[in-house]
Amino acid sequence: MVAPVGAGAAAAAYRAAQSIGSGAEATAAGGSSFGALLEQISKGALDAGHAADSTSAAALAGQGGVTEVVMAVSKAELALQTAVAVRDRVVAAYQDVMRMPI
Repeated sequence: MVAPVGAGAAAAAYRAAQSIGSGAEATAAGGSSFGALLEQISKGALDAGHAADSTSAAALAGQGGVTEVVMAVSKAELALQTAVAVRDRVVAAYQDVMRMPI
């Protein structure tokens, strides 16, 4: 079951998807693969997680505020939700292809 997403988070996800999509269209024309796009999405999710970790550590050391931590963790959560949604769609598409009659 997927947790509900707020309007702000949905808008941010849409903007992020558009920026990824525009880059993907340009690279797809150049001959890049779908795997490269998946790699880019997973790298973005990992980078957001690392940024949230470093922001949290800085706040614990007294060098950052709660607002920055909350924003970084929210971005990391959104990136993870996006990666999970993409993974679920890929798995569903694979299952549909496997159910096709020969």
